[in-house]
Amino acid sequence: MKISGFTIVRNGVKYAYPFKEAILSIVPLCDELIVNVGTSEDGTLDVVKSIKDGRIRILHKEWDDSLRVGGKLLSGETNLALKECSGDWCFYIQADEVLHEKYIPIVREAMEKYWNVKTIEGLRFLYKHFYGSYDYFQDNYRRWYVREVRVVKNRRGIVSWGDAMDFKHTDGSPVRARNIRAEIYHYGWVRPPDVLKMKRIDFHKLYYGDAEVERYSATVRNYDDLGNLMKFTGTHPSVMLDRIALSKWDFDPRLKDQPPDWLRKICIFLNPVTKRMEKFFGKSP
Repeated sequence: MKISGFTIVRNGVKYAYPFKEAILSIVPLCDELIVNVGTSEDGTLDVVKSIKDGRIRILHKEWDDSLRVGGKLLSGETNLALKECSGDWCFYIQADEVLHEKYIPIVREAMEKYWNVKTIEGLRFLYKHFYGSYDYFQDNYRRWYVREVRVVKNRRGIVSWGDAMDFKHTDGSPVRARNIRAEIYHYGWVRPPDVLKMKRIDFHKLYYGDAEVERYSATVRNYDDLGNLMKFTGTHPSVMLDRIALSKWDFDPRLKDQPPDWLRKICIFLNPVTKRMEKFFGKSP
């Protein structure tokens, strides 16, 4: 059984992506790791090259910015990296996602267990969304995704879909994936505040036209989803420790303004029922 990893990154230094840590977090599982590095304004390519591991192969190219609407640029570039994968399993990690080393045995065991199970085509991970700082994460499960497929079997007509958050078959049908007890740590909302705002504006350009981007730029804030934060008491992946030690910005989680924990726990418990009701009555897609 051969395992490929793949990811994409552009302007990772400029936008303070933990892309090097993302790569390092999954490379122990991989026989090869494909990194699609878009032509950047910073030293992103040099950072990837600085990872001295023979398993890493770099695709350095100009990304197709004509695929602007709906974030399709991201899935298009992700699929170019996926096509280069020669493994039986393909592990996708985004530039702001990191796998904790404690989950590596769980992922490897799941790959071995389900490789010969034809009805299983992917592995779906839990998510922990850090927000504002490395000390807090979101427990608002109505607005934040709880699970995503990040490992898929190769050569089965499976492609990155939409804005690269999901995988589907080329005909749009869902991947038959198995939930596993491994968690991806998502750090997309943990950056210096000025960098976060700049990133949000520039990322908006991947989805919308100039008029909408101009409107958004005039109103965007650093943080607009406070109110459901939890103090993180666990450990971060070891590859993140140097980056965390260098973080210097202030962040006010405004915990005193949040609903009490007991009420939020009730809401979390009722959330699956609420979502089904919303879907039934046409209030949820």
